[in-house]
Amino acid sequence: QLVDSGGGLVQAGDSLRLSCSASGRTVNGLPIAWFRQAPGREREFVAGITWNGDRTDYADAVKGRFTISRDNSRNMVSLQMNSLKLEDTAVYYCALSLKDNVANPIQPNEYEYWGQGTRVTVSS
Repeated sequence: QLVDSGGGLVQAGDSLRLSCSASGRTVNGLPIAWFRQAPGREREFVAGITWNGDRTDYADAVKGRFTISRDNSRNMVSLQMNSLKLEDTAVYYCALSLKDNVANPIQPNEYEYWGQGTRVTVSS
């Protein structure tokens, strides 16, 4: 079971750091991604990191502002979000794949486990 946390209400331009950990299993050595879903919209890919952290992928909308990273010593993956915009408002989900390598990291069906979601609200 994945546990994502760190969401909240912030103003435009602020920063937040989301965290993803696992209950009863490790996230170390497995690909992890963050997705988000805004009201009335489909779930969309935000960022992904490979099992060993040697590659990261980002949606165009967040490149240069968000950073995904993993800390194996803490069995955790984080998403640092800077310069938040109104359009970043959404529920954010971490997702874990049991595959060694994810062929298409932006596709939700590549991931078998999902967190419960953490809400990020950006106000003006």
